[in-house]
Amino acid sequence: MILKARILRTMLGIVLCVYPIAVTAADNSSEAAPTPPSTETTVAPAMLSNDEIAQLRSLLANQQKQIQELQKAMAEQQQMLERLTGAKAPAGTKPAGNSAPLYPHASLGEVASTTAIVPSGRPPEGLPASEAMPQKTEMVGEPSPLQLRLGGVTLTPVGFADFTSVWRSTNAGSGIGSNFGSIPFLNTTQGRISEFRLSQQNSRIGMRIDGDFKGTHVLGYWESDFLGNPTSNNFAVTNHADLFRLRVYWVDLRKDKWELLAGQSWSMLTPNRYGISALPGDIFYSNDIDVNYQLGLVWSRTPGLRVLYHPNSSWTLGFAAEDPEQSIGGSGGNGAATLPAALASAYTPQLESGGQLLTVPNVMPDFEAKLAYDYKHKFHFEVAGVVREFKTYNILNNTHNYATGGGGEVNLNAELAPGLRFLTNNYWSDGGGRYIFGLAPDLVVRGDGSLAPIHSGSTVDGFEWNRKNTLLYVYYGGVYIQRYTTIDPSNGKPVGYGFTGSANNNNRAMNEYTFGFNQTFWKDPRYGAINLMGQYSYLTRNPWYVASGQPDDTHLNMIMFNLRYTLPGSAPTIGK
Repeated sequence: MILKARILRTMLGIVLCVYPIAVTAADNSSEAAPTPPSTETTVAPAMLSNDEIAQLRSLLANQQKQIQELQKAMAEQQQMLERLTGAKAPAGTKPAGNSAPLYPHASLGEVASTTAIVPSGRPPEGLPASEAMPQKTEMVGEPSPLQLRLGGVTLTPVGFADFTSVWRSTNAGSGIGSNFGSIPFLNTTQGRISEFRLSQQNSRIGMRIDGDFKGTHVLGYWESDFLGNPTSNNFAVTNHADLFRLRVYWVDLRKDKWELLAGQSWSMLTPNRYGISALPGDIFYSNDIDVNYQLGLVWSRTPGLRVLYHPNSSWTLGFAAEDPEQSIGGSGGNGAATLPAALASAYTPQLESGGQLLTVPNVMPDFEAKLAYDYKHKFHFEVAGVVREFKTYNILNNTHNYATGGGGEVNLNAELAPGLRFLTNNYWSDGGGRYIFGLAPDLVVRGDGSLAPIHSGSTVDGFEWNRKNTLLYVYYGGVYIQRYTTIDPSNGKPVGYGFTGSANNNNRAMNEYTFGFNQTFWKDPRYGAINLMGQYSYLTRNPWYVASGQPDDTHLNMIMFNLRYTLPGSAPTIGK
């Protein structure tokens, strides 16, 4: 009985294995391979010996193994095609409505991004935002080995390890980040001493979190580096215990055409490469190694709240309220405006001059608006503006003083030929100097205690050329700050910014000419990437006033190299 039971189970297994093959062969007889001999599919069970059954089982096992090997080879070829050409929409998928894609970045799965962090990725093309992140999702293709799935949530570590070297022809004393406003003059001691430094401070670590809740896609993003300010001389002499600091940390909710973001992010005034996305791969902050980026770049990383509306896949409209800071200068190495003598002690705690550390009593947030248009990934155009309000209290006459400031920008990023992009970012403000890396004061104080916003503007223009594993770039950055002079009634002397007799860091104009490269030596979605980067910059600055017989400008040469290992992985590839 036991033998008969085994024979019956064997016969049943043969039938179940062979029957789908026979049916498939019959349905595709015009194209399929010849049908196997009848001895393998129609032999009467009663005529089979134990040896014949064993042979059939061995044959079927070999066929199943070959099928599995073919399926694996096809999957590997498909993954290779997706890495080379970008993820494609599943067959039969059609867009629904005009919803914009949730993650439009083209370099899905790339681990050696030319930007400073792993790119954002996107879902398969053609999926509308309402369908790109369904409640129940499955990974499509090979996931990152570092991705962690917790229920319906995907956690993706992001970051890289950097080794940076910098040489400057004069000693600006600013580490691996340039203080553009304080380049020393060549007739000073610091102007006659060069500077060399090695650092790993720009190394970053962070996490991206993707999930869905009741039809809303939730995206969390955190990123930190080690560029915190040291508090002890032992940091430099004995132990480079670089301080961990927060760069960005925000949560984004996306449902249909609406998007809400809250947390610390790049300011919405920072130029985008695509849309109004807060993901680093969709933001333009140059490819410079310099951790203070390119002179003239409009940017800040600050807490805020923004609401975005996507009427279709090309247009995005955004409104934001961001943390304010009314400033009279003193950041980025530039000089602060001079206050009237009788008001200096009362106004210093009310106006940021480089050392107040979030104690300035701002009256309201900075309000921003931005409109962006994108044509596929070949053309990006945006206009943006900011409105600011300043307020102080004059203890001498018991009155409040108010002033309104603002600024606007027009930015363009276009592909002129495959791999070649032209970009121009232009900003002009009346009281918006804090957004030019703090290189310009927002305002000055008149002799009577009233407030006057200062005109300032900047530009960053250039080209980027990407060919296979090589990126080349060239940028020009410029900043202009208008002077504002008033008379101090207590002593009859001029005060404000850029007056005759002002410090030689009350700058009128600054310029930076940069070219560099980013060479990918090796990359693999499973193990990460190794890149070598180089940057050369020539900087100049011209103050409004220099003493008689002193040079009226100064300049600096800077060379930087960077070796980077980037963590493997990308954003999750999601499909139905």
